[in-house]
Amino acid sequence: MLRHVQTESHPLVQKLQGLLHKIDRLQLPASSRRDVESILVRQVSKEIDHALPWQAGHGRRTATIALVIGRAMALNPGELHDLKLAAFLHDIGLLMLPHPLAASRGFVESESYVAIQNHPRHGASLLEPFSFLREASTIVAHHHERWDGAGYPYGIRGIFIPIGARILAIADAFDAIQVPKADFPEVRAQVAYRILRVAAGTQFDPDLVEIFGFCLARVDCQLDIPPRLRTEDRLLNHINHEESP
Repeated sequence: MLRHVQTESHPLVQKLQGLLHKIDRLQLPASSRRDVESILVRQVSKEIDHALPWQAGHGRRTATIALVIGRAMALNPGELHDLKLAAFLHDIGLLMLPHPLAASRGFVESESYVAIQNHPRHGASLLEPFSFLREASTIVAHHHERWDGAGYPYGIRGIFIPIGARILAIADAFDAIQVPKADFPEVRAQVAYRILRVAAGTQFDPDLVEIFGFCLARVDCQLDIPPRLRTEDRLLNHINHEESP
């Protein structure tokens, strides 16, 4: 007998929605808005890390990797910004799942797997109401689609998948791949990339995988984001203490 899996919202969801709402209504000059949004959304991603500690830092690392690919694809500044925000927040939909499913790394029953497949949809529905996350929500919605159409939650394929979502899929997987006994970051990156190449043309856009390989081969390729904690903390403190209208 199939067991219906209930969707249950993590207590943190309401707090995150409140933070995103405050960011959304900030009155900022266009010249600084993207920088402030990036800093504050990165702080929101740290709240997600606290709720999902087994993957702490995953959003930040995924954003770094996604931006490497996005710049190689000559995305414009607005597209890169939306990609960064989506990467920081791409797993927010996991907070809508029961805790055992959100934390699952092994075999799950078929009905539970269906629930897990809905986390991109849940994430997009949480982000879409905020105007500054409108494009990012679309990327989040499709970041588990596959190049061959066998992905989820909508089963779209190939170039019909938004390019930001195709990039995010690669960045997400590259960071998530576990490489036991890889003592050096370079070795781990090489092994993880080989795994991506095996799935190129089925799970991932093959051209983007190849471009990412060129990026990894560059001596100056950086896969970390310099910390800006003091600036972030000041801005987050301002947001949290802003008076309601």
